[in-house]
Amino acid sequence: MGTGLNPSYFIGLSGALFAIGLYGALSKRNAIAVLISIELMLSAVNINLVAFNKYLTPDAFIGQIFAIFVITVAAAEVGLGLAIVIALYRRRETTTLDEIDWLKW
Repeated sequence: MGTGLNPSYFIGLSGALFAIGLYGALSKRNAIAVLISIELMLSAVNINLVAFNKYLTPDAFIGQIFAIFVITVAAAEVGLGLAIVIALYRRRETTTLDEIDWLKW
């Protein structure tokens, strides 16, 4: 009935994706690259939610429901984030995060 895979494989994959996303979010200078890195971290969280749900409570769908909520929040975050990036690009003609300092007092 099961896939025969150990849950540690999913946890390892999720940890690797989250670490790559965290590195990208902290090291990139481009706003769009940071948004992509945050999406990668949210995908790692979804893998964890579904994997833990499968191995802890295989008859319930709680992990999948939480994953759908995370996907919904990620979609809203992308929509709002890209709107902000487009507005900043129209005003400053750059998407580099170091050059966006006009919000400071």
